[in-house]
Amino acid sequence: MTLIPNHLPTADLQALDAAHHMHPFTDGDELNAKGARIITRADGVYLTDSEGAQILDGMAGLWCVNLGYGRTELADVAAEQMRQLPYYNTFFQTSHPPVIALAKRLAELAPGDLNHVFFAGSGSEANDTNIRMVRHYWAARGKPSKKTIIARKNGYHGSTLGGASLGGMSGMHAQGGLPIPDVTHIDQPNWYHEGGDTSPEEFGLERARQLEAEIARLGEDNVAAFIAEPVQGAGGVIVPPETYWPEIQRICDAHEILLIADEVITGFGRTGNWFGSQTWNIRPDIMTIAKGLSSGYVPIGGSIVSDHVAETINGAGDFNHGYTYSGHPVAAAVALENLRILDEEGIVTRCGAETAPYLREKWMQLADHPLVGEARISGMMAGIALTPDKAARASFAAEGGTVGLRCRERCFANNLVMRHVGDNMIIAPPLVISKSEIDTLIERAVKSLDETLASITADGLMVAA
Repeated sequence: MTLIPNHLPTADLQALDAAHHMHPFTDGDELNAKGARIITRADGVYLTDSEGAQILDGMAGLWCVNLGYGRTELADVAAEQMRQLPYYNTFFQTSHPPVIALAKRLAELAPGDLNHVFFAGSGSEANDTNIRMVRHYWAARGKPSKKTIIARKNGYHGSTLGGASLGGMSGMHAQGGLPIPDVTHIDQPNWYHEGGDTSPEEFGLERARQLEAEIARLGEDNVAAFIAEPVQGAGGVIVPPETYWPEIQRICDAHEILLIADEVITGFGRTGNWFGSQTWNIRPDIMTIAKGLSSGYVPIGGSIVSDHVAETINGAGDFNHGYTYSGHPVAAAVALENLRILDEEGIVTRCGAETAPYLREKWMQLADHPLVGEARISGMMAGIALTPDKAARASFAAEGGTVGLRCRERCFANNLVMRHVGDNMIIAPPLVISKSEIDTLIERAVKSLDETLASITADGLMVAA
């Protein structure tokens, strides 16, 4: 059966969507009254909607389409693998060539002694795996009391019960009885919004040393691990001060605490290196991966595990954990082809050396806009803070997110996907974006900022809290 190029009228699709489809992270009634924007196809860095408009995808889907849209090689590999072995599990002492090859390739790419992979279907699932794994690790080493995991406020580690508990999103914790026991949170390294009169360097050290204070409060014998994103993504592209990660690494080393780097967003070229841990000189014991692993073409995630953790887990009998789709052969084959293209076409290298520096140059100029208080960037992920008062780094008097939502709506109207997190605007375009496409992104962003400023000024919202 071939795909049908035509489709129902937009209004009919919106009505069917409203009648039957429950969207993630969405006010259902609000969306149904408005109608979803229907995306019908995509190529390169552009989406096409049901009305024929071409939209520059400044978010690479959900931080994941690193390779860009429309790579037929991935479709061909998926089809061939489906013909040969569409599915088999990796339970019961079985394996298959695609998952073996992918695990080997990830061990080659990952830094340090991260040489082992436990596969999952998503980053959320992989972080649930990490909870089980680090607690089992310490129990196997004769320290079963080491089970508390320390994470960060406003961090994001997925939306499963375990992943959302590790994450520090207050809105998520307000629903469903979260967090689960034995997960605690320290403050995020967000200097612009929380640094006050301290320098970024001083602030980075203070926030890192909260980890040491929390370990002391809980007792080192009760702490299993610390988990954090190298750069907070969903929290607003929070780029930590340079002093932050070296101090975090020192503390974990000094106190026998496992370090989990959540690289679901930062992995596979997003920060200009294969992994954010390389950009920030982090030495994790476990690395969470997903998203860019397959460029979002198929669902896959996993945990890349260090030698000493894997050896302990493997030597402690059955690890009673896993998923039906752990190491799915089609997903593994597509991921392997995705990694081949990223490597052989020099996409990660070019991103780090050429296009990410070019994006930085253009993006940082947005700080001159009267609505922007700060521009920040790490590789191909960037954010701006909107403010009514640059000098004071002030928030708006209006409810948080009011101005950000207006700006997002103007971006969408101008055929640019730029996401808002509160009153911050963020981007993470496909790594294949060209310099001319970066120029288009910036032009549309400036136009949207101009229109937002005019709108909120006219409505009396350009007022500091």
